[in-house]
Amino acid sequence: MATERRKQFFKGLKDGFPIFLGYFAVSLTLGIHLHEYGLTPLQGTLASLTNHTSAGELIGFQTIASDSGYWVLILAEIVANARYLLMSFALSQKIDPKTPLWQRLLMGHGVTDEIFSISVSVPGKLDPFYTYGAITAALPGWTGGTLVGAILGNVLPVRFVSALSVGLYGMFIAAFIPPAKKDRVMAGLIAVCFALSWVFNKLPIFDGLDGGLKIIILTVVIASAAAILFPRKEASDGEA
Repeated sequence: MATERRKQFFKGLKDGFPIFLGYFAVSLTLGIHLHEYGLTPLQGTLASLTNHTSAGELIGFQTIASDSGYWVLILAEIVANARYLLMSFALSQKIDPKTPLWQRLLMGHGVTDEIFSISVSVPGKLDPFYTYGAITAALPGWTGGTLVGAILGNVLPVRFVSALSVGLYGMFIAAFIPPAKKDRVMAGLIAVCFALSWVFNKLPIFDGLDGGLKIIILTVVIASAAAILFPRKEASDGEA
């Protein structure tokens, strides 16, 4: 048993290393922006250590910078990170039902889009130690990249920092352009998101709304409308 767990752990380490490289590059640009939100390198690093999502962290930082209340911050994070709840449900079906609670909590804490993808793709039952290995390899890249980015943002020339900051927007573009090219509905929804975000920020009627609250409203309204108007059919048995 111990030998198999060790084997699975090191396999997870190997598969998680490419994720480490990607996380480091992305979180580097996130860390560079920390000073814009009034956060210190230590605060940003602690945030990345406990919250492993670029969208969730960025929304959280923007909510903090806008001086929003705690309840707005909590709601914003719930909305931004709700998908991880579904991913954890899916992984819970691949592990042994006798898996201890502490191991389930550890897996849940380390669930990200990429770690979920490689874990759920494991044939048959999933050994939690495979996921632990992937977490051990990948997540230090997210935390370390944030710290390095925060330090660079404080010591590099302003022009150089501004050039590196573009990488954060490139990260989000890279996230939605590939699926938008394959799905016209997705492309249309992205266009609607941009349009409504502009409307919320420009029209005086919405000036009284908190910045974090605007994000929550837009996310819930657009996601709900998309689910109602463009429902996805579940794959039938035998379909990929």
